[in-house]
Amino acid sequence: MAQYGVNTPVSVTEGALSQSGVSWGAIFAGAAGAASLSLILLLLGTGLGMSSVSPWANQGASATAVGVATILWLTFTQIAASGMGGYLAGRLRTKWAGVHTDEVYFRDTAHGFLAWSVATLLTAALLSSVVGSIVGAGAQAGATVAGGAATAATAAGAGAAASQSGSDSSSGPTSYFIDSLFRRDATAAAAPAAADGSTAPAMAPAMPERSPSSTNAEVSRIFLNSIRTGALPPEDAKYVGQVVAQRTGLSQQDAEKRVNDTYAKAQAALKDAQAKAKEAADAARKASAYASLWLVVSMLIGAFVASFAATYGGRRRDL
Repeated sequence: MAQYGVNTPVSVTEGALSQSGVSWGAIFAGAAGAASLSLILLLLGTGLGMSSVSPWANQGASATAVGVATILWLTFTQIAASGMGGYLAGRLRTKWAGVHTDEVYFRDTAHGFLAWSVATLLTAALLSSVVGSIVGAGAQAGATVAGGAATAATAAGAGAAASQSGSDSSSGPTSYFIDSLFRRDATAAAAPAAADGSTAPAMAPAMPERSPSSTNAEVSRIFLNSIRTGALPPEDAKYVGQVVAQRTGLSQQDAEKRVNDTYAKAQAALKDAQAKAKEAADAARKASAYASLWLVVSMLIGAFVASFAATYGGRRRDL
C-alpha cells in the first residue's frame, strides 16, 4: 500500500505530461485577432496619410517625413496587434495540471511566438497589398519619377521627332532647341534684300524646298542620334547649318556656329535630366532598403511583445 501511495502521484504527473503542450485553438484565435487588428491599424494609417507622399519638391509631405511617421506607425501596429494576439493565445490555452512553472512559462512564450508567426503569415498572404502601399509609397513614387525622367531624357525625344513629320508642333525635350535653331533675326532677314551683293552675307548653297515640319523632324533625329553617340559629326553639323542658313538668312559660318551652340545646350540639358533621374533612382533604392530594415526591426519587436503578452495571459489564466 505504501508503495502504491508513492507511485500514484507519479502516474498522475505522467498523465498530465502526456497531454499536448500546444493549444492550437488558442494560437489560431490569437493570430486571427492580431491579423484583424493589424488590418484595422494599417487602414487607419492609410487614412491618416501615411502613404500620401509627394514626389515633387515643396508639394505635400516629403518622403523623409512620411517615412519616419510610417516607421513609427508600423512599430505601434506590431506592438498593439502582437500584444493582443499573444495575450489571447496565453489566456485561452488549456490549463496544464502538474507541469513545472518553468515549463509553463516556456509553453506560454512559445504560444505567443506561434500566434505572432501565424498572424504574420496571414498578413503576408492576405494583406500584402496594403502593407506594400504604405511601406513602399515613398520608394514607388521616387521610382516612378526616376523612370519618367529617364524616359524623357532618352526616348521621348525620338517619339517627338517622329511625330513632327505629321504635326507642326511638338512637346518633346528637343523641340525648344530645334525651334531656336530656326529663329530668324530681323536684321539678318532684311540684309539680303536691303543692299547689293557686297553687303549680303555669304549664303549657303540652295537646297530643295521642304516643309518646316519635315526639316524639324530630320534635325531632331540628327541631334538625338548625336547625343546617343556623344558628338555631332562635322558633316551633320554642316548639313544642319545649310538648313538653318536657308531658313534664317544666316551665313553658313554663323549657321554652323548656331548649330554647334544649340547642340551643346541640348546635350547638357538631357545629361542633366539623366543625372537627376539617377539621383532619384538612388534615393528610391535607399528608401526601400531603409523601409525593409525598419520593417524587420518592428516585426522582431512584435515577436517579443507577443511572447511576453502570452506569458502574462497565461498567468492570468492559471489564477
